Amino acid sequence: MDAMSTQTTPRPTTRIDRLPPFPDGWYLVGTREDIERRKLIEKTWMGEEIVAWSDTEGRICVADAFCPHLGSHMGPTVGGRVRDGCLVCPFHGFTFDTTGQCVATPNAPAPRAAKLKVYETREILGLILAWWGAGGRQPQWDLPEEPHAGPKWSRVLTTTLRFRGHPQETTENSVDVEHLEYTHGYSNVRPTGMLIDGAYLRSAFDFTSVRRTLGLFDVVADVSAVAHVHGLGYSFVEIHEKGIGMHSRMWVLSTPVDGTHVELTLATQVHEIRRPGQFFKGLGFLPVSLRHRLMARLFIKEERRYVEQDVVIWDRKRYRSPPRLCRADGPIGKYRLYCRQFYPDLQLRVTPARRIGLAEAKEGPARESQA
Repeated sequence: MDAMSTQTTPRPTTRIDRLPPFPDGWYLVGTREDIERRKLIEKTWMGEEIVAWSDTEGRICVADAFCPHLGSHMGPTVGGRVRDGCLVCPFHGFTFDTTGQCVATPNAPAPRAAKLKVYETREILGLILAWWGAGGRQPQWDLPEEPHAGPKWSRVLTTTLRFRGHPQETTENSVDVEHLEYTHGYSNVRPTGMLIDGAYLRSAFDFTSVRRTLGLFDVVADVSAVAHVHGLGYSFVEIHEKGIGMHSRMWVLSTPVDGTHVELTLATQVHEIRRPGQFFKGLGFLPVSLRHRLMARLFIKEERRYVEQDVVIWDRKRYRSPPRLCRADGPIGKYRLYCRQFYPDLQLRVTPARRIGLAEAKEGPARESQA
């Protein structure tokens, strides 16, 4: 046999010019507070028209917005309404409960076949998320239990930005620690660990930031952060600011809208602050019950400002595959391998989900998957 014929030809690096717009995962629909206040909401979510409402017992339904009878949209802008905890179609009055089943019509028995497409939902501290899977694929993993809350935690505050982007690109910030220094002006950024286990990714890092307060003096913040990523739509970040003894939580929830735009919602809570340090000693004049509420408002305003710095870039960037990484980039390559599992329609060879510990994550950038 010819020796040349026995050589193995290297497989070319996979190239993806454009990411599929809707990765499998859990994505934010809205907050319980907003759904209950408005009675019925409609929105474009994951390229679909959906509605969401709550019944009289607090069960929330997220469903396809079109009636299975003759196809009318059932959102409030068309005349859809909630009556006795059920959704009523504005066209012929077909009525649906929170399981999606038609339970009544004005002049005939409810047809058993009339049933809404309903999305499986999870609730975490009033944040309502629903599962989206390509081709109706059922949930492949679950979200974590909601963290402990109580009077020592502020209420969850939210703010939302809409821009041209993709959830893989926004979630990549959880491992792209280099941009913290270059884009946001942090210093002493130190990755402290990374773990991948199936759909779960954990990224930890420390950093220092200097913030000008009231235009008069600088406040140096010494921060430890741990990001818990469950798919591309749900990131939960635990933050400890050592200078003022503040523990806070932040959710970064990136949801595709129409295949081009995303809605990125930041949600935050701050824990009770008993011994404020540094320049925040003035907090000592406030009742303990008010300190963390004030800091939660300041914190989410500051985080929105940082995200707006990213939005300027996300809105005009182009996805590069494969990326030309350097050693300082850290685990971006491994992150992109992790993301492949959320695109089941991509007929690519993907490394099976496995655990990547701290020692391996420190090796530096990895190449993207091979075709």
